[in-house]
Amino acid sequence: MSGLLERARSVFKRKPRDDEDDFDDGFDERDERDLDEQDARDGRNERGPISPVVGPNGIVQSHPQQPHHGQPHHSQPQHHNSRPGQHQNGPRHQQAQTGDGQQPLAQVSATRSGQLEIALHNDTNSSTVFAYITGQAIDRGNALFLLSSDAETPYYPGSPSATGTKLAQNVSIDLGIPGNTVYATIPRLAGGRIWFSVGAPLQFAVNPGPGLIEPSVFNQADPNHNVNFGFAEFTFNSAQVFVNISYVDFVGLPVALTLEDTNGTTQHVSGMRANGLETVAQGLRTQTAKDGRRWSSLIVPRTDGQVLRVLSPNSGVLLNPSWFQTYWTDYVSAVYSRYTSTRLTIDTQASYGNVTGQVDGSRNLNFGAGGQFPRPSASDIFSCSTGPFATGGNGETNAIIPRLAAAFNRSTLLQSSNHPDGVGPRDYYKNATTNHYARIVHAANLDGKGYAFPYDDVTPDGGVPQEGAAFSYSPALLTVSVGGRNAHT
Repeated sequence: MSGLLERARSVFKRKPRDDEDDFDDGFDERDERDLDEQDARDGRNERGPISPVVGPNGIVQSHPQQPHHGQPHHSQPQHHNSRPGQHQNGPRHQQAQTGDGQQPLAQVSATRSGQLEIALHNDTNSSTVFAYITGQAIDRGNALFLLSSDAETPYYPGSPSATGTKLAQNVSIDLGIPGNTVYATIPRLAGGRIWFSVGAPLQFAVNPGPGLIEPSVFNQADPNHNVNFGFAEFTFNSAQVFVNISYVDFVGLPVALTLEDTNGTTQHVSGMRANGLETVAQGLRTQTAKDGRRWSSLIVPRTDGQVLRVLSPNSGVLLNPSWFQTYWTDYVSAVYSRYTSTRLTIDTQASYGNVTGQVDGSRNLNFGAGGQFPRPSASDIFSCSTGPFATGGNGETNAIIPRLAAAFNRSTLLQSSNHPDGVGPRDYYKNATTNHYARIVHAANLDGKGYAFPYDDVTPDGGVPQEGAAFSYSPALLTVSVGGRNAHT
């Protein structure tokens, strides 16, 4: 999709679009997924620090921070009585002052001030809820950043001499009782995450670099493995803020977003209701009963048998390579048979325009200068980053990959020969063989939005985005709610 929204996505999300050259951040979603996949195989969640990249427009681009495995320290959360960090009962935030009783007084955009206010709202029924904010501080050379427990003081860990070094600061922000809001203030950050946990605090630590050891759903030895947690992703820089919810790796705590800007515009991403996790789990159980596949195996139970989280099929396959091994075989065969005699048109939504491909004598889907695509495996389709979907030095190929990978996950290649413009959300996931996790996750979100696979941001021109994101060039307040108790559209 073209336009300002598409350009915003290409700069600020952790899953950047490949086709916006002016805003290329030099770090592609496939790179991040490759790191995650290697971490899963190694039983850890480890990556190293990334140097900042400056785009052609002079904007420091977004990079995900890189976690490492280890055992961190947790001290008790502190309470403060004034903003930022104030426990606020009742309204989520104070009302803006008005000059004439009609419009709020002019606010200074966060992108200009260099600080963003985030309202962290406890929408659970628990009084044991914690928040954490991590990222890379753009104005400090992308230094590792965590927000201290007062929701105001930046914490920049140094590089330790040993792996798994405990944090020297308490970074658990206690959200207080249900309905409470804590106001946090952050500097410009790239690769940011806003984490939440319920029932117990999360444990972070650092490795030499420094590299942050983040909670991992892949490593059963991780101290956070049995903690109920979730997160939202964001980047806040001198141009704007971009924030999204994500289910690419797993479904956990419900998270919702509300982004207000200085001109009074509000964007909202609904997220799931409080029972959203169980809704997803039940949908997967039902699907397994229909097709006998491993969908219900993606459910991770707590020790008491209740649902702790649900893994994405890609996460499941990383941990158990035999799962779904033959799942896509018949569908892929039908697709390649169709395009032996029919031409497939991909709108690259970039300077390459529309490109056409057809299955050639080598049984590859051949797009000429756009490259040849052999038949993908199940793991290729779910990951969007391996086999024929591995990116390289050919820009045209890299522009085809997201649209083709999305079409496979959404199972739309037998419905239309034009992608992504020939189909829309009503056409997604209609085939019996599809990414049922993505189908069920979208259905469980009140507005149907949220990243359910890495290229879930592929959108027809003029279509409705599916990824659950908000952005603003002049942000005033970002509210992030956890729990889904009062989820709304």
